[in-house]
Amino acid sequence: MSDVGLFGPDSVTWRVHREPIVTVGGLRSLYLQALLPRAVAGVEQNSRYRKDPWGRFQHTATYVATVIYGTTEQAERAGRRVRAIHAKMTATDPRTGERFRVDDPDLLRWVHVTEVESFMESALRGGLRLTGDEIDGYYAEQTRAAALVGLDPATVPASAAEVASYYERMRPELALTVDSAATGLFLTLPPLPYGLGLTPVRGAALGVAALAIGLLPTWARRLYGLPGLPATDLITSANALVLGRMLSAIPIEWISPLRRAAVRRIAASEAPSA
Repeated sequence: MSDVGLFGPDSVTWRVHREPIVTVGGLRSLYLQALLPRAVAGVEQNSRYRKDPWGRFQHTATYVATVIYGTTEQAERAGRRVRAIHAKMTATDPRTGERFRVDDPDLLRWVHVTEVESFMESALRGGLRLTGDEIDGYYAEQTRAAALVGLDPATVPASAAEVASYYERMRPELALTVDSAATGLFLTLPPLPYGLGLTPVRGAALGVAALAIGLLPTWARRLYGLPGLPATDLITSANALVLGRMLSAIPIEWISPLRRAAVRRIAASEAPSA
């Protein structure tokens, strides 16, 4: 039998991540992550994302795809690499002057939860139909991904209710700082390569950013100083559903070479031997 990796084709994880709209969820998660002052300070003081945002995006997308579709060894190797990088990094809390480690479990947990919840939210608003048990199954499966970056799976929310409770506990710690405001602006208007910023691509990129912002929880939009009106949620849901249905017509194997390789690997292992 071929190694199907951490999840496999029968998992909820594969169902969620076959929806191309989860890319918008990835952007949404960055807006959320920037609202935790220490998290955004750690990024601002250690990352080169402003100089090479698209390279950073590609590295992150490859990591996520490797964790989901790679073999167990490939996923674990990717996790070891991330842990080794984080272990070398520290940052200074701009509010207190305290030095902290970037691999602090509280920070890693925030990044993990905002990421997987954003993937789920974008997939659901984009038209994916899942039962409550399946949604909980996704969060439970994703504790395996959390373990790769150094988290104890037992400390990671493993259901929709636990994710909601986690957000409630974290909200008093969230704030719009100078760093988070600058990051939010950068995410909304990033530099585009090859002179594309002077073409209609700029409008399309701005539309994607607007959708990601609209998908944020009401409390997160208000922290950014944006309207948290019910109409925003209704309009965003309608736009997400249209985009989700349009993108779902694209074969995911065209978008994700790692998924294509995983499907071929599994199919080859199940083929009858001569």
